[in-house]
Parts: sequence; structure tokens; C-alpha cells
Amino acid sequence: MGINLAAIMGPFICGFVGEKVNYRWGFSAAGFGMLTGLVKYRMGTRYLGSAGLRTEVGPPAVRTARSVKLYALVATVTAVVAILTWLAVVGVVTVSLTDVALYIGYGIVGLAGLYFASLLLGGGYGREDKRRILVVVWLFILSAIFWSGFEQAGSSMTLFAERPTNRNVMGWQMPTSWLQNVNPIFIILLAPVFGYLWTWLARRNMSPSIPLKFALGLLGLSAGFFVLAWGAAGATKPGSVAMTWLVVTYVLHTVGELCLSPVGLSSITKLAPRDRICQMMGVWLVATALANLFAGLTAGTLQNKTPGAVFGSVAIYVGVAGLIAVAGAPFVKRALGNVA
Repeated sequence: MGINLAAIMGPFICGFVGEKVNYRWGFSAAGFGMLTGLVKYRMGTRYLGSAGLRTEVGPPAVRTARSVKLYALVATVTAVVAILTWLAVVGVVTVSLTDVALYIGYGIVGLAGLYFASLLLGGGYGREDKRRILVVVWLFILSAIFWSGFEQAGSSMTLFAERPTNRNVMGWQMPTSWLQNVNPIFIILLAPVFGYLWTWLARRNMSPSIPLKFALGLLGLSAGFFVLAWGAAGATKPGSVAMTWLVVTYVLHTVGELCLSPVGLSSITKLAPRDRICQMMGVWLVATALANLFAGLTAGTLQNKTPGAVFGSVAIYVGVAGLIAVAGAPFVKRALGNVA
């Protein structure tokens, strides 16, 4: 809810300034917001004590060797990227931005796969921990699929709001970005409802399992895109589609988000090995980064397809994933063991 209070302020301030004044000032407002957050965080570090401080492990020689390997790896990757960028600039290598994005996506998937493989194939964890890591892998995949659809909000759905959607309110045209506020407003309204619902069901031993909540999240997202695809079928000219189609879609997406997002964050702290919680949380957020990348690639197909075709494809893709998640939920629940 705290995140989404700021998510409401963002479109109101940055969106209004960008659309009605100047986009440079709009992006600058977002930058000032980030700066304010960093200042506030720095002012509050005195309350954190030793939390998050690095714990030195092993003799000095071993720690030095680790640091050298890390810096060598970072320097190598940086050099390779710099060389490839230079070759592209001078025309030696011909590559499109879409190709770059795809290769980055493949690289992220590969790195995540190597990370999970190192945990599963290494000798540091027992059978129970490895079962839970496998559950994290499954939830990681479902999370990436969910956010790849959900993050259409900042691209294809906003273009749909700008072009064929009628944003006139009593003779005044609402900024396109303000429709982004439907999601955070309903997050704030519905988060207490869902929080109460899960605890009420848990007291009666009726609460859905973690994998089933993920499946419900995907199905909610799919339902939203089916609604939008239906509305987009009537997009014959600018201003020909009512805002209610987007509002209903955002509400369904919000319901899906409340089934998946907070549950996913919580599940990592329960499932990750005790010495890998922070690292696993970082890898968990990689799923969101990967999803944003593919969301942008999907939105790029709008120039070749109708909005209805794009939204319908996403609805089917996410819906099939949701049905697979429902079918697999009992097996994943057994792998969870005694995790709440």
C-alpha cells in the first residue's frame, strides 16, 4: 500500500506535467521523486543498526581472491559490451534494438538458470531445501509470465488509452497517464480486503496454497485482457472506445496482482535457504525485469497488429499458463511440505 500511494502520485504529477507542460519536466519530476526517496532512506539508516552490513567470511586471502574474481568478471562483461556497442556505432556490426533486447532477455534467462542449477546441483543443501528451490523456480517462471502481461500497462495499454479511448470528462480531456492510477487506487482499496480474506480462510483451513494463488493471479490477468480485447474490437477511430473497458481491465489485473505479488514476495522468505534469502529475493526481482523486457517487445508488435489481436494473444498466452498452474498446484503444494 505504501508503494502504491506513491504510484498514485506519479501519474498525477509526472503525467500531468509531461502531457500538459513538457515531457522533459515530467521526467525531471520523476527524477526528483527518486532523489527524495534516496535522501529519506539515507536519513533513516541510523535506525537500521547492523542490518544489511556485509559479514566477512573466511581468511583475508580467500576474501581477496573472491574480490579479484568478481572485479575481473565485471570488467570483462563491461569490456565486451563496450566493444560490441562501438562496433554497432561504427557500422561493423548491424544489429537492431529488438535484437539487442532479445539477446539481453536470453542472457537473463541463462544467468537465472545457472544460478538455480548451482544451488540444485551443488552439495550444500539437503533434499528438503532442494525441493523448495524447485518450487521457487516454478514460481519464478509463473511470476515472469504474469508481469510480462501486467506491464503492458505502461506500453500497449497506455497507447490504447491515448489513441482510440475517449478520455473526455465533462468537456475536459483527461491526461492519458491518469488511467494508470486505476491500478494503485484499487490496490489500496482492495489490499485490506484480500489481507482479511486470506487470514479468514486460513483460520478455517480453507486458504488456497501459494501455487494456487499464483494460478488465480494469472487467470485474473487473462480475464482482464479478454475484456480489453473485446473492447478493442470496437476501436474504429480515435475516441471511439469508452474508458470503462480499461477501468474494468485494470480492476481485474489488480485482483490478479493481489493474488500473486505480495504472496510471491512472502514465499521467497519462506522457501529460500536461510543463507540465501537476500540473494534469492534479488533473483526473484529478476523475473520482473525479464517480464518488463518482454512486455516492451510485445507492445512493439502494435505497429503490425491491431490492439484487439495483441490483447487477445496476451489473454490466451497468460490464460493457458494459468490453467497449467492450476493443474500443477497440487503437486507443487506437496513439494512445499510444511511451508505455510
